[in-house]
Amino acid sequence: MLFKKEDVEVFPISVPTSNELKSINFFFLVKQGRALSLIDAGLNTEECWNSLQKTLKMHDYTLTDITEILLTHHHSDHIGLVNRILSTHPIQIYAHPDAILRLKRDGRYMNMRVDFFKKLYQEMGCGQVGEKQVIDINNPIILNDDNRIDCEIQEINSDHLLGFTILEIPGHAPDLIAFYNQQYKWLFAGDLLIENMSSNAFIEPDYNGNRIKSLIQQKNSLEKCLQLHVEYVFPGHGTILGNPFDLINKRLKRIDEKANKYLNIIKSGKATASEIAQFIYKEKYERQFFTIMSEVIGYLDYLEFQGKINKKMERNVWKYYCF
Repeated sequence: MLFKKEDVEVFPISVPTSNELKSINFFFLVKQGRALSLIDAGLNTEECWNSLQKTLKMHDYTLTDITEILLTHHHSDHIGLVNRILSTHPIQIYAHPDAILRLKRDGRYMNMRVDFFKKLYQEMGCGQVGEKQVIDINNPIILNDDNRIDCEIQEINSDHLLGFTILEIPGHAPDLIAFYNQQYKWLFAGDLLIENMSSNAFIEPDYNGNRIKSLIQQKNSLEKCLQLHVEYVFPGHGTILGNPFDLINKRLKRIDEKANKYLNIIKSGKATASEIAQFIYKEKYERQFFTIMSEVIGYLDYLEFQGKINKKMERNVWKYYCF
């Protein structure tokens, strides 16, 4: 599908998947004047590479017509083709300042990250399961070196870039940004809003090793988007969203509904994050550990922020309780 208004054209590139995301709108080509910007760069797969080439050819472009790559965040399914594109066509890469060390796989940051999760999972009562996750190279905790960006990355330190208003919308990732065409009410929002599922608010450390309150950030980011005039949201997954406000309100309502569910579980006597996670997710607990623990810790942070629960440390494990 082509989106066109006067001097701006958007060419979405979507690759079907068999998982719950349904599809990956893994990047968008945006033509504005002489610029042909690539927003995100998909997975590092032949399927994504061929889809990019096919879309370029369909609209009488080649790889060398792309003038820059804009990254919404550092996750591997949004940066996969960057190195491959730049190996034959060196162009500028733009990303949020908080993405740089993650994209570069900075050694000091990576070591701090492992230490952060090791301590976090111990304090959340995860025991040996948590210890195993921290050293599992397939766990999202370990930012795989295969996706390290080798080129120079330009930090986005301005509110505007290439005709877009830059919006910080952290939650799903601490470095998540949206590119907003205010004139045409188009919002390229990465993984903030997905039609068929709620976007995960993954737990992350900041660069000082402090836990980011990801779910609280995500709720604030959704509320920020409610204040915008948006006709279409171009998401990282699923389908392109027209008039997205009902879906945003649905996601906000769901956060509070789910928070009440967690509150009732704490009232029933489940005191640690690990106990709560196993009670809700049972056999999925270990298989989807990172995602599940991100959700549970996020809701505990949210309830604590609301003043509905408190916590105390017992034998180096946080125990949560209601007032």
